Amino acid sequence: MAATGKSEGGIVETIKTVFWAFVIAIGFRSILFQPFWIPSESMKDTLLIGDFLFVNKMAYGYSRYSCEIPFTTISLCPISGRVLAGTPERGDVVVFRHPTAGVDYIKRLIGLPGDKIQMKDGVLYINGVAAPQEPAGVFEEVMEAQGPMGSRPRCENGGVGDGGICKKSRYVETLPEGRQHDVLNITNSTGMPDNTDVYTVPEGSYFVMGDNRDNSTDSRFALSANGVDYLPEEYLIGRADRIIFSAAGSRLFYFWTWRSDRFFKAIE
Repeated sequence: MAATGKSEGGIVETIKTVFWAFVIAIGFRSILFQPFWIPSESMKDTLLIGDFLFVNKMAYGYSRYSCEIPFTTISLCPISGRVLAGTPERGDVVVFRHPTAGVDYIKRLIGLPGDKIQMKDGVLYINGVAAPQEPAGVFEEVMEAQGPMGSRPRCENGGVGDGGICKKSRYVETLPEGRQHDVLNITNSTGMPDNTDVYTVPEGSYFVMGDNRDNSTDSRFALSANGVDYLPEEYLIGRADRIIFSAAGSRLFYFWTWRSDRFFKAIE
């Protein structure tokens, strides 16, 4: 009988250990760092399809969207607005809940409250001043199905068959505060997305854009049904700081497709 009681006690302790480990894991994911796998090419070449990163949720404080329990809409912060709020900086790569689609997006924060944003001939203007772009060579990738969705890249060099080299012109863009990042160009259009009206960012909101400027659904399409629109601050989830690892294949754990040169790479 004593042996049976000891065995039952061991099972109970194991269950307790598993339970608290689960609680800690949920809390870590909900409050501190959220995993994020890049599904699209809108942030190339800063982020590639298959990059895996953790989102720093402490960077901007918390809202109901930034501390949801995984795979649910139950929030550990059932509040209006934000608490322990930190101020995003222009140039941050941010993850946010899309205000209408209800899914998480990742873009670069370009416009702060009160800013006037416009695109002219593919050049970003902030408060009437151009953000300089310096040529930085050509971004090349193989034309093939990418990621779990099997999407194929858009190319500046026209129709490219599978196995061919897809090219996009690359530039280094400098924001007013001096932060720099790459942007890609696919086409030069007379209208959207290379030429826009002036957008005035409302108070309590931000203007976000993808680095792959001709292939990103972002705040430039604020008047369309599919656009991100101005991003209210409560929808911010966190800041993307560093790529943990990267997989070029259709599954994250196909280790033979991992891009070793992107492991622990800082996001700029």
